[in-house]
Amino acid sequence: MLLLVDLDGVVYRGAVPVPGMSELLRARVAAGDRVMYVTNNSRSHRDEYHARLAAMGLPLDDRSIVTAARATAVLVAELEPRPGRVMYIGGPGLARELEDAGLDVVGPTEEGLAAAPDVLVVGVDFDLSYERLSVAAEAVRRGARFVATNRDPVYPAAERLTAGAGAIVSAIATASGRQPELVVGKPEPRLFEAAAEQAGVPVADAVVIGDNLLTDIGAARAVGARSVLMLTGVTTRADAEAAPARQRPTAIAADADELAARLEELARG
Repeated sequence: MLLLVDLDGVVYRGAVPVPGMSELLRARVAAGDRVMYVTNNSRSHRDEYHARLAAMGLPLDDRSIVTAARATAVLVAELEPRPGRVMYIGGPGLARELEDAGLDVVGPTEEGLAAAPDVLVVGVDFDLSYERLSVAAEAVRRGARFVATNRDPVYPAAERLTAGAGAIVSAIATASGRQPELVVGKPEPRLFEAAAEQAGVPVADAVVIGDNLLTDIGAARAVGARSVLMLTGVTTRADAEAAPARQRPTAIAADADELAARLEELARG
């Protein structure tokens, strides 16, 4: 099977690994499964994710990681007309991905605003300030195209849920009077489609493992894939059971042991 695995809330929470996940995924790879890690988190560069997952003992190779930051950078670079300058609000990994795509990147500062950016890209920003938010909104008011890496409202840290990229996107939308014209991350299908293409497997044949009913499971349903909702992150069992049937996952797992059992059942068809 192709396993499309979310990171935050599934593989780890903050710096803390979810117990048993590395062992389970290594066992699935040994049994013949292909694992692709697909994350909406745009803060870090692919290289940083690779180093982090390797240190946790996760099975991976150079093509195992698909991030909203990288997908956003590629899509922005392909916009017509090609952007002259791109302002970003987000983490350093997002800036690196935009630069890797050959884009001229400026920060959310008065100097960046004076450079007349053609596009504003918004991701999760742990250094968000009133000034950065205000400058970003002004760039949109002046005509910059508004692109969001994702609209996750919350982000699962080690001890609690914190504000996600979607909270920042909504603030800029409110301040600028415009909604983003392009949203890249889940529940949009782009990331899962890209991951399946890299793996050489039809995306509808994949099994999605995620912790967010709206984004991970929503994207799974959008591409026609089966899914397992992990209760180690954002969504609770009560949330899942209260959802309309069309929004529910194929299966639910409370931890790595239950996930192992659910994957065995799905492998048997």
